[in-house]
Order: sequence, then structure tokens, then C-alpha cells
Amino acid sequence: MKIVLAAINAKYIHSNLAVYSLKAYARDPRVEIAEYTINQTKDEILGDLYRREPDLLCFSCYIWNLNYVEDLAVEFAKVCKTAKIWIGGPEVSYDPVETLKRLPVVEGIMKGEGEETFACLCRIFRDGEGEGKEEADRRERELEALSGITYRDREGRIRDHPWREPIDLSTVPFVYEQMEIPPHRIIYYESSRGCPFSCSYCLSSVDKKLRFRDLSMVKRELQYLIDREVPQVKFVDRTFNVSHSRALEIWEYLLEHDRGKTNFHFEVAADLLNEEELSLIARMRPGLIQLEIGVQSTNPATICEIRRRMDVERVKEVVSRIRKKRNVHQHLDLIAGLPFEDLDSFRRSFDQVYEMRPDQLQLGFLKVLKGSYMEEMQKSYGLVCQSRPPYEVLETRWLSYKDVLLLKGVEEMVEVYYNSGQFAHTLRRLEHFYDSPFRMFESLWEYYQGRDLQKIRHRREARYEILLAWAKEGFPEEEKEIRELLICDYYLRENAKNRPAFAGPCTVDKEKQRRFYEKEAEAGKYLPDCRGYDKNQLRRMTHLEYFSAADQYVLFDYFVKNPLNQDARVCKIDVEDMEEKRNEF
Repeated sequence: MKIVLAAINAKYIHSNLAVYSLKAYARDPRVEIAEYTINQTKDEILGDLYRREPDLLCFSCYIWNLNYVEDLAVEFAKVCKTAKIWIGGPEVSYDPVETLKRLPVVEGIMKGEGEETFACLCRIFRDGEGEGKEEADRRERELEALSGITYRDREGRIRDHPWREPIDLSTVPFVYEQMEIPPHRIIYYESSRGCPFSCSYCLSSVDKKLRFRDLSMVKRELQYLIDREVPQVKFVDRTFNVSHSRALEIWEYLLEHDRGKTNFHFEVAADLLNEEELSLIARMRPGLIQLEIGVQSTNPATICEIRRRMDVERVKEVVSRIRKKRNVHQHLDLIAGLPFEDLDSFRRSFDQVYEMRPDQLQLGFLKVLKGSYMEEMQKSYGLVCQSRPPYEVLETRWLSYKDVLLLKGVEEMVEVYYNSGQFAHTLRRLEHFYDSPFRMFESLWEYYQGRDLQKIRHRREARYEILLAWAKEGFPEEEKEIRELLICDYYLRENAKNRPAFAGPCTVDKEKQRRFYEKEAEAGKYLPDCRGYDKNQLRRMTHLEYFSAADQYVLFDYFVKNPLNQDARVCKIDVEDMEEKRNEF
């Protein structure tokens, strides 16, 4: 019997830790993994699954792939009539009976944690002597005794069994030792499972049995990834710093064994970070770790209603302290559509989080997840959401659909102009013309809508042109300064040899550039690490610009980049180094 575990990921760079854990835990050589992405066509995936000829096909179901899985299951059953189809994952664990009624081609559902259940399922569907009555009777008896599943019996009746007790996390094998780590992929790692908190919008709050993987195992496994210079490891722990001593020990290990190559991503509660943890973080090299901090809202009534405990003022203090060290990327989240949060309240939440100056501000929208407390409260909150995944909010008692559409536009502007990090200096200046950061992005979105710009797929350079045109319309007297700030932002990220149209004529003539690079190739005053390079090599990896507002020549050095945001190093050039030497008589 051949067993195929199919994982349909959101992006190619994501690896599916869950299916690899299932295979490793089962220790069954018949199991093979088939990984795809939602960017592939269903026909392409269907064809590949068919060629694999599975006897048992299992799909892992999430909010981003459920539609794909359901369609593929239906079509696969048409072309492989003898194969058995089972599914599992968070998106089908909380309404398994309804799911089986909706999908008659699916034989069963694995609910909750899947490692032990899948291993048992593999043993039940072991290689037998055909499909005779004796074999069918055995499978039926063993399925009847198996917890953690909902399935159809031989008469087609749906049997809903109790959930399985959570497993010891240290019994799950370290999957990356058993596979070739794919290059350029984000590697996911789990050192704890479950969550002690009760946030009403989150499924992790359903699992109150917080469990930790043995620390000695964690250190050994992290060393394995460090030694292989994996670019990024994302911890999937829901609140990594819920145990201070454990967080400290892991972070100290990463600091001591850092080889300068791997970045580690953690989801933390900022208000729980203590002085010892903050001091340790301050000692880390830039880019060793990055932190994701879920603020969600700063409205006290909203925070209370979603059953979340958070000290907003402490969050502000911690984020500010970490930012000042300039060594850690901070990603802060907000959720639109929460109870008691109308448009004005969300504006205030946005402005407060924006003022914390995170490296990224994710403006997300409430997903009404099956099994969550938020789903139970839908009627009370007047919560209307999409009928299909991702079950995103459409309106609430406090937020109209018109408001949601506005927030979608603001989200797009924040993503393009703030989260990209490509317009940082320009945005800092433009903020002075608005009483609220939210209002600035709202105004920019109105400009896009007024010219139907949101319907166009823009090249990168066009985003600068649009921002300049919008600023000129609102603040014509500031055009020159805004243009120069845009030029600065552009060359911080772009080693462009063709000058963008919005920048106007070159500000440093060819003769001045020639003299500068000849001097620099000899003296190495501004690029000391590049001694030995000739003037042409230096020119190719740098850019010279004159900014009249500051009366300053600036060299953008692409040999050295900021590890957090990839900005080029910037050198202010002394005026005498740009001038021609004259003979004195």
C-alpha cells in the first residue's frame, strides 16, 4: 500500500513542518510527501497526484488551502476510484461531521494533533492480503477503537470519536535530520505547543495544555540548523517568551553559537519581556533575531472583550528600547474588525502602533475561525464574514462594509509605502503635513482611487512617481524637498545605473565623478574595505548624488548593506574631494 501526504503551501518558500512531522512520527517507509503551492494550477497538482498512484491519500487542510483541497479531493476521486482519501488539520477539526457530509468522497478526518493518529492510521491501513471481508473487518474494528478521528463506517454512517490527548512534544522526531533541507526555504521549528492565553479570535487558545520540547533537544537541533547556515528559522511557538527562563536559555544559546548567517523569528508578548531578556537582546548582532508582536488593538474595551491581557504602555516602552539598539527587526500586528472597535477607534489604534515605529506594521483583518470563541459570538457582535475561507470579516456592529473597504485601501498603501521600507525618509517628512499617520495613508489611497491607480500593476519606479505627484498636488511648495527625499530613498535600495525619470537630470556631472573615483581608488578614504578595486569597480558598486537642500554630496555604498533593511551604507563626501585641484603660482 502506498500512502501520500499532500501539502499545499501558501508559497514556495514555506516548508510544511506538519506533514514532515507526521511522516517522521509514523516511521513508515510507505509514506511519501507531495508538496505544492496554491500558485500551481489544480490540474497540475491533480496530474502529479494521479501519477503517484496512492492507495491512501491524506491532505493537510488550512485556511489558505481548504478550497484547493476540497476541489482536488473531488476530482481525484473521479480518476482514482479505489484510493481512500483522508484529511486533517485545523480547518476541518472543528466541524468534522459537517465536512464529511459536504465531501462524500472523503472517508475520514484526523482531528487535532495528527502525529499519533496518523501513525495509527498507517498501521490500520497496513499491507494486507487484498480487500477481502476479513481484512475489511479488521480495519473496521481498529477504526472503531481509534480516538481523534471522524469517519464513515462500511454502512456509510458517520462516526465521530473523541479527540486524542495531546502528545509529549519531545517524542516528535526532528524532521530536518531526515531530509535534505531545501535551499532558500523558510524553516519552521516548534519548541512548544499550546498557549496559556485565551484570545477569542485564535485557535491556539483552545489548546490549554502548554507543552515544551526538551531543552537539550532544542539546542542540539538549533545547532544542526546553524551549522547548515539556514537563512531563516521561524519558531511557530505561539508566545515564545511565556517562560522567561526558557526564552533566556535559548536566546543565550543562539547568541553564543551564532555564525552570522541564520536569522531566527519569534512571536513574543512584548509587555512580558523583562530586563534580563531585554539586556540579552541588546547584545545580539543585527539580524540574529526578529520579533513579531501582536498588538491587535489599543482600545481597552476591545482588549478586554477579546479576552487578551496586555499592558499597552509597557509594549510602547519595550518596542522603543529595542528599536533604539537598531539590531532587531520588529513586526507589529493590528486586527481590523474586532468587537468595540469602530473606524475612529481603529484610527487611534493604528496611530499609536505607527508611532512605535515598527519595521513592519501588518494591518490584518479578523478571520472568524471554526472552533474559536469569536465564532460563538458572531450573532452578538453582528459579525458578518465570508462564507468560504479565509472567513474574513465583512462588517460588524461597529464597522460597516464601507469602513472595511477603506481599511483595505489603507492596508495596501501601508504595505507598498511603509512595509516595503523603500520610502522611509519621504514618509517621515510627509507625516508633518497630517494630524494623523492614518489620515496620511487614507489621503494617499483616495488619490489612488480618484485616478483608478489601484487597478494597475505598477513597476517599482512608478510608485515613486505616484507619491511625488500626490505630494505635489497637496503641498506644491514642498516639491523640491520631497523629490530629493525620494531620490535618497530610491538609491538607498537601488543600485540603478539608469536614472529614474522622477529624479530629473543627474546632479553630479561625469567629470566630477571621474575625479572622485580616481581619488578614491588611490586613497580609499570613504571605501577603506575596497582598497585594490579600480575606479570602474568602485563606480559599479556605488552611486554619487548631490542634494541641494542640504548642500551635500552623498555616496551610496552597495558593498555594505544594513542587515535589517538592506539599505546601502551612506557616506557624506567632503566638498574638497569633489573639487578639481588647481595649480597655485
